[in-house]
Amino acid sequence: MPDIPILYEDGEALVIDKPAGLPVDRPRKGGASLNDHLDRLKLGFQRPPVAVHRLDTDTSGCLLLARNPKALARFNRAFEERLVGKTYLAILAGRPPGTSGTVELALAKISSAEKGWRMIAAKKGKPAVSHWELVGELGPHSLIRFRPETGRTHQLRVHALKGLGAPLLGDPVYGAGPVAGARRTMLHAESLAVTRPGKTAIEARAPLPADFLALGASDG
Repeated sequence: MPDIPILYEDGEALVIDKPAGLPVDRPRKGGASLNDHLDRLKLGFQRPPVAVHRLDTDTSGCLLLARNPKALARFNRAFEERLVGKTYLAILAGRPPGTSGTVELALAKISSAEKGWRMIAAKKGKPAVSHWELVGELGPHSLIRFRPETGRTHQLRVHALKGLGAPLLGDPVYGAGPVAGARRTMLHAESLAVTRPGKTAIEARAPLPADFLALGASDG
């Protein structure tokens, strides 16, 4: 079982660097998940930590874990009140329209027997806002930094496709799927910051993973 790097630790919280390919929740069909690592992440505490939010299985990077029930409730409230700052690095399978901007596209979930479920841009969906900037060009692709204001399911993946005009490289649902050098959806949770009244803010940053570096990415 691979080690899970710890990016931040105190009495309330852990921030781990979740590897790409590891689901946060146990898949319905079974298999490995973050649950297999939680006992080892107790680090002397009686209770195993609990994931406060979710990252897609393919997404690597910063994931916040709460080390006790009071901390979990406090962190859940921080997410609801938008007191959590997050940045993501993504490799876009194409070029964006400009060098920076904001995508505001509401999202709704649809499903079909043929394709399963996915998110679509829909006027009657839930509001979703993502700020973005171009970090660098990687041949025909682009390295984008996203700062999402909201945390909708698949938000950045749909905002890339519908707002920037190209899917994330390797995305099997909204793009062409795995390609050479991108065996997964190329999305990395780069940083996480949580404001805590009366306490030092939680701040963590996850280094770029090997597959991003192999494509020439740097976090500039």
